[in-house]
Amino acid sequence: MAGGRYDRALCHRESTHPGNQGRKNTGTARRTRPYNGVMAKSKRKKPSDNTIAQNKRARFEYQLLDSFEAGLSLTGWEVKALRAGKVQLTDSYVLMKDGQAYLLGANINPLSTASTHFVTDPTRTRKLLLHKKELAQINAGVTQKGQTCVCTALYWKGHLVKARIELAQGKKLHDKRETEKNRDWERQKAKIVRDNTKQ
Repeated sequence: MAGGRYDRALCHRESTHPGNQGRKNTGTARRTRPYNGVMAKSKRKKPSDNTIAQNKRARFEYQLLDSFEAGLSLTGWEVKALRAGKVQLTDSYVLMKDGQAYLLGANINPLSTASTHFVTDPTRTRKLLLHKKELAQINAGVTQKGQTCVCTALYWKGHLVKARIELAQGKKLHDKRETEKNRDWERQKAKIVRDNTKQ
């Protein structure tokens, strides 16, 4: 009987404990869910493509060697046109003059809403912004090694427009044919994948 009173007194004390108020006393110890150390995988958003335009012709015509990231001196209407994708790099190239680099032949078409107070020249010469060491390296490649400098892409880096320019060597005929074969094969593979996903 003494043991029974002790058990009832213990249960009464646990039920009246401030930390246990509001809990149903089941007489069994509370079990906590074991932590297995595996966290749920969060769905990551794919990074948005920040490419404005690419020069695919340059990749076909030239063997690309050294790559550089350059800033580009632009006016307000040109930035707005680039946001709308109104640019063509097919006939563009980089010219070195007086130790500076300039982008020629890039066609940026103004929007119809562009102010008539500004002179909008779609193919004007635009200065490329590079470090002195990079300018010296490009100048050496063009003047001493007979290389060509081409612009292969324009893209956004934050709110700034950047140009990817590359020193390049002209491809021989068999190299161009090999490039064309690889391009055709990539198209065929993409078509096969699309056909299989439709089934």
